[in-house]
Amino acid sequence: MAERDAARRAGPARHRPAPAGKHYEEEEEDALPDSDALPDSDDEVDLDKPRPIQIVLAHEDDHNFELDEAALEKILLQEHIKDLNIVVVSVAGAFRKGKSFLLDFMLRYMYNRTSPCWIGGNTEPLTGFTWRGGCERETTGIQIWSEVFVIDKPNGTKVAVLLMDTQGAFDSQSTIKDCATVFALSTMTSSVQVYNLSQNIQEDDLQHLQLFTEYGRLAMEEIYQKPFQTLMFLIRDWSYPYEHAYGLEGGRKFLEKRLQVKQNQHEELQNVRKHIHSCFSNLGCFLLPHPGLKVATNPNFDGRLNDIDEDFKNELRNLIPLLLAPENLVEKEISGSKVTCRDLVEYFKAYIKIYQGEELPHPKSMLQATAEANNLAAVAGAKDLYSKGMEQVCGGDKPYIAPSDLERKHQDCRESAIRQFRSVKKMGGEEFCRRYQEQLEVEIDEIYANFVKHNDGKNIFYAARTPATLFAVMFAMYITSGLTGFLGMNSIATLCNLVLGMALISFCTWAYVKYSGEFREVGTAIDQIAEAIWEQRNPRKVFSKLFEVLRRRTIRRALTSVPRQRLSSNNNKKKN
Repeated sequence: MAERDAARRAGPARHRPAPAGKHYEEEEEDALPDSDALPDSDDEVDLDKPRPIQIVLAHEDDHNFELDEAALEKILLQEHIKDLNIVVVSVAGAFRKGKSFLLDFMLRYMYNRTSPCWIGGNTEPLTGFTWRGGCERETTGIQIWSEVFVIDKPNGTKVAVLLMDTQGAFDSQSTIKDCATVFALSTMTSSVQVYNLSQNIQEDDLQHLQLFTEYGRLAMEEIYQKPFQTLMFLIRDWSYPYEHAYGLEGGRKFLEKRLQVKQNQHEELQNVRKHIHSCFSNLGCFLLPHPGLKVATNPNFDGRLNDIDEDFKNELRNLIPLLLAPENLVEKEISGSKVTCRDLVEYFKAYIKIYQGEELPHPKSMLQATAEANNLAAVAGAKDLYSKGMEQVCGGDKPYIAPSDLERKHQDCRESAIRQFRSVKKMGGEEFCRRYQEQLEVEIDEIYANFVKHNDGKNIFYAARTPATLFAVMFAMYITSGLTGFLGMNSIATLCNLVLGMALISFCTWAYVKYSGEFREVGTAIDQIAEAIWEQRNPRKVFSKLFEVLRRRTIRRALTSVPRQRLSSNNNKKKN
């Protein structure tokens, strides 16, 4: 856009409707001076001096957004408008494409809509939303005009009209998530979203629109119809009027051609177009000519109509009323119900909380998304190679294989899978791909653990491990109980009988679970306990602790008997 290269004044100015019959040339001397800067979020919003107010603050350090609830409530909860249905016109798109420049002409129309020369005087600077020339971004977050316009519609109802300016997308300081959040939030809260584009509608413009609208649709619940209302494609610097004429009609034909779904189109291209049609209730397009070389090359350009080409001004006179004339106003609706100013405050609060949380997936750049898909496909191919190799050794119809042979085959297949993963051409760089190789190794180990369990299930002795272990425990406890009872160690004998009873109950429970298939968790726990005991099946390991306990018990009994004998001998001596 040519005007993105022009210089402009830094601060906004107040716009006032011109008195009836008074032209802009006469009003220029009465214009109020520009304000120095936007009010800070902590300052109280002064509604006596209309100006842009930032309601969504962008934090560049953590790439998060914050809603200035006090400023929003101050503007929308005024007594005379809070219960009126609201019309929200928002302009969004790439940065440095003239969005704020366009909104200032909308302000001129709203303040002077009854005048045939609402567009302004030839020598009047353009003020309102802050704009300037150059290559660096100006607007951050989301801003709204502090004055909400009350308009009488032709049907006699009153509506409140709010103008919204948004942070430009794809600047050097914003992530894809930042761009998606701002675009989605403005689309969700506006009744008319102007998608500001330069020169043409390119395929990447449609793909970004698909991404941003899907990000907005994820945040909305209970969508039974098209989630968004009107989308107006505004093509700036249109250079092909001989193919499609400037204005709405030429834009309509051009948009139909661009969004047409054809049979011979690639599925990806068809899906993008179907998605856009499914998201918006009404689609439009307006072709706007270049504003002229003076706008593009004059560093002191401040929006005066004298420096703007006549074709641009003529089409601007058609575009602005098309959006803001009383008969063309589109009231904001959500889920089929009209939204008041009071309602919009609550929707803003709800939506910003969703985007501040972690419930939604993070949008990613095309390179990152492609690299992830590329690496995941390589991981899937390598896992498939490993699984097929292991199936040939211990698949469902294969006999039981020795654990050492299975381990050796696992190592061979694992190395083959990793070699295949490394041989696939992948995007993202070495460090990025290394994370997916580590993920592959973890998943292969998990698959191997399942193969080990499957192979053990084929071993008839493995299936009988639990009952054999429980029988061994019961037999050992029976013998130990009898032996310790004979030696007078009644407490140990009682403990052995208790363990014997628990083992018997466990065996009966295990048998019932295997027969009925019920209480599988209990059966799994018994199997795990039996497996732990089985792994200590070496008699020395099993009985060493028991013998140690018996030895300590014997020594303790011997030591306690010696003082008793001494005490009794001393008593006998005293009696004598």
